[in-house]
Amino acid sequence: MSSLVTPQHAEELSTGARQLGVELSAQQHELLLGYLALLIKWNKAYNLTAVRDPDEMVSRHLLDSLSVMPFIHSDTQRWLDVGSGGGMPGIPLAILHPHKQVTVLDSNGKKTRFLTQVKMELKLDNLTVIHSRVEEVQPEQPFCGIISRAFSSMENFTNWTRHLGDARTQWLAMKGLHPADELVALPADFTVESEQALTVPGCQGQRHLLILRRKA
Repeated sequence: MSSLVTPQHAEELSTGARQLGVELSAQQHELLLGYLALLIKWNKAYNLTAVRDPDEMVSRHLLDSLSVMPFIHSDTQRWLDVGSGGGMPGIPLAILHPHKQVTVLDSNGKKTRFLTQVKMELKLDNLTVIHSRVEEVQPEQPFCGIISRAFSSMENFTNWTRHLGDARTQWLAMKGLHPADELVALPADFTVESEQALTVPGCQGQRHLLILRRKA
């Protein structure tokens, strides 16, 4: 274990994952802690996240990312994390689902350099890093799932990623407060499939997940 990661971090991750109903193998636990160590190390120079205190990163980054894993369907193979930033939730998604192809996308070069380093150091062969604006990405085939965490408004999220999915694609928007005002502006060709209030161990604020579909 890296000297940047403490036994308390390891225990908090184990306990929090159990509370979320997420089973971590020993290897997944180790990889998540390795990711945390890289995040702590690179954040000092690269300003990857506004959370500066490593003791807050387990709950606000790792467990927050793990909270949506029960809603990741087993048959959705190709995922895109839009505006991934420091890699949440894309990196934890790639670690927990090694058989899924996960793409993390960000327009900030410093952040994609960090994500590339994470891919290399943790040997995440199922991870693809793209440095681009989302509007300019042209995939060979639609993604099965498109997820974002505090990326932009629901209107922008759906409009900017519409061309990346189809009627079979699930869009997952991770939010803090329930975005009732944003849903009013949701484009007409998108519909809310379900809404989930999430309880993240160690996080005080509200967390919500909205799952959307695009009408054919």
